[in-house]
Amino acid sequence: MEQQCGQVAGGAGGQGSVMGMLFPLALFVVIFYFFIIRPQKKRQRAQDELLSSLTRGDQVVTIGGFYGTIREVKDDSLVVEIADGVKIRLLKSAVASKRAAPVQHSKEETGEKAD
Repeated sequence: MEQQCGQVAGGAGGQGSVMGMLFPLALFVVIFYFFIIRPQKKRQRAQDELLSSLTRGDQVVTIGGFYGTIREVKDDSLVVEIADGVKIRLLKSAVASKRAAPVQHSKEETGEKAD
């Protein structure tokens, strides 16, 4: 009789330990999602939007660190002019960021006299 009572009590304790192990695991999965997976999806979405918005004349920086101006856009590639007369073909995925076009001031704004 004593053995049966001990087994029943031991069995109930086993269920509690399983729940005790699952809670930290579930908590870890939730933390992992909010700190790793969700921000990564957000960055990927922003990169996809950047790549789909590339047009001729945009100034870009490549993943290799080259600065250039887009001269031609195709389905999955670009022709980028990185210097006068130097054009390279790149995959769209090789574009790291788009730069803002430089602001050109007229002579009136800079205070220079027109010739």
